[in-house]
Amino acid sequence: MTRQEKANIIDNLTEKFTKNSNFYIADASGLSVGQINAFRKMCFDKGVEYGVFKNTLIKKALEKAGTDHEPLNEALKGFSGVIFSEEVANLPAKVITEYRKKQGSEKPLLKAASIDSDVFLGEEHLKMLSELKSKQELIGDVIGLLQSPAKNVVSALQSGKNNLAGLVKALSER
Repeated sequence: MTRQEKANIIDNLTEKFTKNSNFYIADASGLSVGQINAFRKMCFDKGVEYGVFKNTLIKKALEKAGTDHEPLNEALKGFSGVIFSEEVANLPAKVITEYRKKQGSEKPLLKAASIDSDVFLGEEHLKMLSELKSKQELIGDVIGLLQSPAKNVVSALQSGKNNLAGLVKALSER
């Protein structure tokens, strides 16, 4: 690989690290070419981008992007694939979990995850990250909670209890 090719890869990676505040570093060593291609296809179908790069190029791109890469140095050893997710922070974790279930495999392993500059190191965080609610899910939960009291009043009014005493009694029962 020439210096120019390396510089191009570093520039592309820097742009991705700058644009995506959520990325995961995974270890897919030991998977066959067919399995890697199936994982890449699943990533593409789910809207995340997966690429394998040399650790030194990843470190240089993180440095160039102004990201504190010191906590990630431990994870940047051996085989490293980077999974980028633009908006949904937990999507790569869900993709890894789903792929493992479909293939009956324990790979790819989660080496590290960076979500809005918070760093999670190690495989033990995969379950927690995959269950993490996305921003859209949290907004939906809040809206549902805000709508709940109004729905109770409307349902009490529609249930035939048109007088005020009946309404108060229905609300106190709930």
